[in-house]
Amino acid sequence: MREVVLKTPGDFAEWRCAARGLLAGGVAPDEVSWRGSEEGASLFGDAVAAAPGAQLSLPRELVEIADRVICHRDAEVPARLYRIMWRALHDRNLLARATDADVDWLRKADKAIRRDVHKMHAFVRFRRLGEEPGRESFAAWFEPSHRILRLTAPFFQRRFYGMDWAIVTPDARAIWQDETLTYGPGGTKDEVPDSDVVEDQWRTYYGAIFNPARVKIDAMRAEMPKKYWKNLPEAQDIAPLLAGAEARVERMRAEAVSMANPLTGKWRTRVQDELTRGEEIETLAELAKAVDRCTRCPLYCDATQGVAGEGPEAARIMLVGEQPGDQEDLQGRPFVGPAGQVLNEALEEAGLDRTQLFLTNAVKHFKFEPRGKRRLHQNPTNAEIDICRWWLDKERVFVQPGLIVTLGASALRGVTGKSASIKSMRGAVHELEGGTKLIATIHPSFLLRLPDRARAAEERAMFVADLLRARKLAA
Repeated sequence: MREVVLKTPGDFAEWRCAARGLLAGGVAPDEVSWRGSEEGASLFGDAVAAAPGAQLSLPRELVEIADRVICHRDAEVPARLYRIMWRALHDRNLLARATDADVDWLRKADKAIRRDVHKMHAFVRFRRLGEEPGRESFAAWFEPSHRILRLTAPFFQRRFYGMDWAIVTPDARAIWQDETLTYGPGGTKDEVPDSDVVEDQWRTYYGAIFNPARVKIDAMRAEMPKKYWKNLPEAQDIAPLLAGAEARVERMRAEAVSMANPLTGKWRTRVQDELTRGEEIETLAELAKAVDRCTRCPLYCDATQGVAGEGPEAARIMLVGEQPGDQEDLQGRPFVGPAGQVLNEALEEAGLDRTQLFLTNAVKHFKFEPRGKRRLHQNPTNAEIDICRWWLDKERVFVQPGLIVTLGASALRGVTGKSASIKSMRGAVHELEGGTKLIATIHPSFLLRLPDRARAAEERAMFVADLLRARKLAA
């Protein structure tokens, strides 16, 4: 049995040095006993010195996680980390096995450390100690759940570079002075002042921004557990503020009654006038020309052209997509880009003739974000979908389809006027006002974004099944 005594709990460099020597020597995990120096040496076994050992090839992600997890207070951490490292030498894909007991423990321990780091970043409160020529000095007391000072001190170094400070914890202290970060032994709360003059200003500010109408006590306590309150200056005000929240909300309702914007009525009238223009449109060809001239929302400013629907006016099935893509914007036709190719293959497999369908989009202009020479697709907003719905309704009036297939959530809102998830609507046939049937499915571009081939094949099969259902229903 080999015994390793760690002098400084949570010191990754010390643990790694010992682990490298053991791994290089082929020492199995069950042949090693890990102890802290405060536990004393064992009466049995051979002690080993921490030696660098040979260079070993381990996954970088595993080393980064181990650097954090070694700070966990669980006494079994050094031994469990060594077992995981031992296994990773023989299984490079170990971290990908989410159901493995060791990996599950490692992920949970890492999550606990990262959460503790986040809490320390948020809840450290400095008290002013004094001022040297050109530099102020501060100190803070904090009690983290784990030995994370080494992980958090660089954050405070970057954020408070221009002042001298010390953070004291029960395990260690970090001191930033003369632009040098050093570490020392732990201390007690008595070493840090209880308060300073700045805290009164902070409490006043905190009370002023407190919004009683948006208080969610459970969410607040989950994000700011009560164990941190004793070191927060604003904590002494939380209970009174919460107690009076309901009364303050009632006063706000009674006193802050806002009047309607007088321009709202004029705006609605103007928009309604704009939406009713086009009553003279009598054919789909005239509709396509009007779409290209549309200026009802800002999307027309950057798009090449408006893209109206295409297909026979007597089509029994209307396919509604979300919006034109890059190629559709350039060619002025729906579904001619990569997503259109996926759709064509699925239509052929489902036994549907594209030339007998009416294809269109809920939004008629391409919305994108420039990225170098590329134009990256952006989802349209609900407001943009609703404004463009007038054109889609016009197309429905001309075509009078018996069945509409919506491709994506934006298309579903464009047809129904309501937001709904594909998952809640998929797999069933719905009836719209006027008797038109509706089938909701995914947009073919979704299949292009799936990195997992197995899942992509499964989703594609479901997509084809939706189109096959549409063909049978229309028949």
